[in-house]
Amino acid sequence: QVALVESGGGLVQAGDSVRLSCAASGGTLSRYAVGWFRQTPGKEREFVVSISWSGVSTNYADSVKGRFTIARDNAKNTVSLQMNSLKPEDTAVYYCARRRWPQATGTPRLEDYDVWGQGTQVTVSS
Repeated sequence: QVALVESGGGLVQAGDSVRLSCAASGGTLSRYAVGWFRQTPGKEREFVVSISWSGVSTNYADSVKGRFTIARDNAKNTVSLQMNSLKPEDTAVYYCARRRWPQATGTPRLEDYDVWGQGTQVTVSS
């Protein structure tokens, strides 16, 4: 049974950078698109970015475009999210998720992902 674990969250100041990692155990990420999503209390989980299984194709939410960068290392079974120029509105629990079907493209829809990590908190103070 594959499990995803996020790491790298924490408390930072506006303008700082944070790098999140998503690691898989008990299974592979290498043939699957991966998405990052985030959620704040009382709000629905929202799409942040996705990356194709090959790493060639990425898709960013407008709110993070130009500030966040997703990358993957299939040899290490990991996906990272580099977050720069952080804003207080980026404060959320960040989740990585594996696409339901191998080699399918990344999408912004939660229902297209069937394996989720437990989340990591990122708090950006002003």
